[in-house]
Amino acid sequence: MSLSLGTEITLDIEKPAAGGWMLGRHEGLVVLVRGAIPGERVRARVGRVGRDIAYAEVADVLVASSDRRESESDWRCGGNVLAHVAYERQCRLKGEIIRDALGRIGHVALSAPPEVLPSPERGYRMRARLHARHGRLGFFREGTHEVCDAASTGQLLPATGDWIAETERLLARDRVTGLVGIEIAENIPGDQRACHLELQAGAEASAFAVLAEGGALTGLSAGLADHPGGRTLAGTPVVGDVLHVRPGDPATALRLRRDVRAFFQGNRYLLETLVRHVVALVPPGPVVDLYAGVGLFGLSLAAAGFDEVTLVEGDRASGPSLGENAEPFGTRVRVEHRSVESFLQSYAGRVPPSAATGARPGPAVETTFIVDPPRTGLSKEALGAVVRRGPARIVYVSCDVATLARDARTLLDAGYELEQLTGIDLFPNTAHVEAVAAYARPRRAAAAS
Repeated sequence: MSLSLGTEITLDIEKPAAGGWMLGRHEGLVVLVRGAIPGERVRARVGRVGRDIAYAEVADVLVASSDRRESESDWRCGGNVLAHVAYERQCRLKGEIIRDALGRIGHVALSAPPEVLPSPERGYRMRARLHARHGRLGFFREGTHEVCDAASTGQLLPATGDWIAETERLLARDRVTGLVGIEIAENIPGDQRACHLELQAGAEASAFAVLAEGGALTGLSAGLADHPGGRTLAGTPVVGDVLHVRPGDPATALRLRRDVRAFFQGNRYLLETLVRHVVALVPPGPVVDLYAGVGLFGLSLAAAGFDEVTLVEGDRASGPSLGENAEPFGTRVRVEHRSVESFLQSYAGRVPPSAATGARPGPAVETTFIVDPPRTGLSKEALGAVVRRGPARIVYVSCDVATLARDARTLLDAGYELEQLTGIDLFPNTAHVEAVAAYARPRRAAAAS
């Protein structure tokens, strides 16, 4: 039977796949299905057919999993593709997805799926990008440019949903036009919110200052869409948090402020969990934090007592916040405002001067690199440079299992060993999962260098 669009087929679902799909087979052809759970038998409607694969959506569940649950939200809005799966099972599925990617792409055989640390399912997002269409603000429904209600996804705090509704009202009241999208940044408690407006060319930025009415924002800025520049319209478009790097130890509290446009991890409930996990993987010694952002990992280590930390960040939005956040640590840290590739090209193992003596030590054998690259992973140039520099330990924070697996293969081929791997569910109900991998050179190789 040849498959065509709209054809309905019966499938036994075998396992999860990346992107929130579930895998079944029809007459030997792999079919990736939305809305299913491994172990189920479903009738699925084909939506797309390729040469070696087809894509479908569940039309009816013939044999249901005990982990199936009702979901009121639209799975296409906000990427809630796993909302129909009981949350504990979601975490197990994401562990299987990490394991599968490491094996299939990186040829790394894991004896068991890694643990995936769970999150509360609602109100977790501290960062979001909303699209503006026909007077509405929201997420795009998957595969379309149709705006859907971000508040209905449960990902945002109720107060954030209220602010979105009020913003729509103010724009309609004053007939303000030219808005393309809004970037929202909040702090952990949700009592600080800053926004950056993305505008069409020719839009009058000052007309949008009305959105700061009511004191619900710490600050508001605006600029052309897809353009790094912008101007402040009201307040200061910055939010701040105090992170407790080591629980019960006020001496390790870290104050971080960040511009609304700066990259930052998005889950308010797991932020400290993620930081503490990374800190626990770093042994004493010099640290180089690549893709440092506003300093989340590197400055957390400095707050925990590390005094030889180099932070590298070339992004124009994150860089100023990083410099400000690093100031309290003085000469214990060094900030490099440039690309990772440029830094690694000239890096020779030197670290910040000792806080005690002011002397600058030579190349450090036991240096740890922290890498938290974008979804595309380390560039070929950066990954090659990391391998050539040969740090004793690499802590890799990944938001994409495919590039994690690809880069894992390169590090293992270079002689590193994968010592630890943990998933962290920063985006529950979605297909995304963060993974933290720790690599070490064998002790003999580290000593020889």
